[in-house]
Amino acid sequence: MKKSPIKLAISYILLILIAVAVIYPTLWIVMSSLKTGNSLFMDSIVPNEVTTEHYASLFEESETRQLPYTQWYLNTLKIAISSMILGTLIQILTAYAISRFRFTGRKTIMTTVLVLGMFPGFMSMIAIFILLLQMNLLDTHLALIIVYAAGAALGMFVAKGFFDTLPKSLEEAARIDGASHFVTFWRVMLPLSKPIIVYVSLTTFMGAWVDFIFARLILRTRDKWTLAVGLYEMVNSYASTEFTTFAAGAVLAAIPVTLLFMFLQRLLVEGLTAGAQKG
Repeated sequence: MKKSPIKLAISYILLILIAVAVIYPTLWIVMSSLKTGNSLFMDSIVPNEVTTEHYASLFEESETRQLPYTQWYLNTLKIAISSMILGTLIQILTAYAISRFRFTGRKTIMTTVLVLGMFPGFMSMIAIFILLLQMNLLDTHLALIIVYAAGAALGMFVAKGFFDTLPKSLEEAARIDGASHFVTFWRVMLPLSKPIIVYVSLTTFMGAWVDFIFARLILRTRDKWTLAVGLYEMVNSYASTEFTTFAAGAVLAAIPVTLLFMFLQRLLVEGLTAGAQKG
């Protein structure tokens, strides 16, 4: 069924407006990181003079200027990768168990997870802060990894939807051949779950990579900060004029997530669409 010319025109106009709303701020930040001086204000989006000194300054330290950008980058990478591995494992196992097994309290667990997922994460900040304080985990990267990985299970419904689409006959055949539940999951179901694993891994990694609220709440030492906290404090400190350096740091911070989405886009779309089907 073909769309009418009017509906088609409206669709294209909306897509163009969305593209402009997404692309313009990104282009502005990139161009700001290449302009001379410290101000983000520009007469035009393309600077008159282009320089890479702001990128170089991110990795230069002196007695008067302490900017451990490399350390922040490594901290964020460590936290994001660790959270991704642990969070993906928790979410995939949880989704598989909820999808394939019928046990007492199953519906209650699903309802609880669904309700909790409706509330924004920052509403739990005080409770999480007190728990981490009692466990002596404040100002540690382990605390952030635990928070991000544990929160990943709240997004299990897409993964559950994916497992619902996989034929149960595959598991039944493996069980007839004498495979245990774990062997069936590891040898049969997991190889078929590459799209949803990629989706879960990317979303968990991205959530940990860009998070500011919990990182700012938990991390207190400058050398332990993540990129989000470090870049915020860079421009929030008293009499700061590091605006173009901030733009350069933001561009470098966006590179890992951008590359991951570019190279894994096909699997990401497959995992998202398959997980959205009703099982």
